[in-house]
Amino acid sequence: MEKCMKRILNYQIEKEWEGESAAAFLRAKGFSRHILTHLKQTEGGICRNGSRIWLSERLHFGDVLTVTFLEERSSENIVPVPMKLDIVYEDEDLLVIDKPADMPVHPSIHNFDNTLANGLAYYYESRGEAFVYRCITRLDRDTTGLLLVAKNMLSGAFLAEMGKRREIHREYLAIVTGKTEAEGTVDAPIARVEGSVLERCVDFQRGERAVTHYRTLEYRDGYSLVRLKLETGRTHQIRVHMKYIGHPLTGDFLYNPDYRLMDHQALHSHYLAFRHPITGERMEFTSQPPWQGLWEGREEDGEETLKSCHCSM
Repeated sequence: MEKCMKRILNYQIEKEWEGESAAAFLRAKGFSRHILTHLKQTEGGICRNGSRIWLSERLHFGDVLTVTFLEERSSENIVPVPMKLDIVYEDEDLLVIDKPADMPVHPSIHNFDNTLANGLAYYYESRGEAFVYRCITRLDRDTTGLLLVAKNMLSGAFLAEMGKRREIHREYLAIVTGKTEAEGTVDAPIARVEGSVLERCVDFQRGERAVTHYRTLEYRDGYSLVRLKLETGRTHQIRVHMKYIGHPLTGDFLYNPDYRLMDHQALHSHYLAFRHPITGERMEFTSQPPWQGLWEGREEDGEETLKSCHCSM
């Protein structure tokens, strides 16, 4: 029998909230109307000092307000499939995963049982826990590196809002063809290529604004190692922008099918930083690309270049 995913939070009521309603307090903590409705419909969802209360009831200094999130059903239409997952960090609220190449993030018509979602469904099923899939930072199928997954409704909502406010910071490493400028910014709108489901292009008439910042870390043998930060999050943004300025990613089947260096696009989510959605603690993670060895012809120089590349632009 499938168990539920449970998350319990306790709040000690301070003097400033004396006489205020439970609803006002939780809204101030960032709880949305949707989340409050879920709590109202959950048995024991909102309790004061161990007893269930209504959201309209008043709080008093020293009270302990307890909220309990229960999710008893897993995401539908996601088949649990055993697979190796590189889980960098996990707690009650979130996961940070280092994704390999050739792994889609979400199931689709042509990717039904080979995605990160399938692997996580199996991971939690094997632990006897329900799991609703909430991927916060998505990566293309062949983009490697760090991504963020929420484990419950509340952390999912908070992290989604943080993403909209650009409070989740990511940096990428890429190998591109040719010698790039020392640094630069590409501000060019991106649209879907007419007649294509997948391919994107720069289009100043139909496109949505897209901004990418890059800095060159090293140039070697006709290729540049670059570090990139995004102001916007358009589909294929880095891949399209680097091609647009004449430096497409090596190994990119869609925009530069040149496989002399590697058999998939050389794009890696290298750095991820954010405030924990519940505790507020600063979380910071780095991951070295699987193709790091390509830049270690001079081993010490190459290693130092990659280790230091998450510094501020």
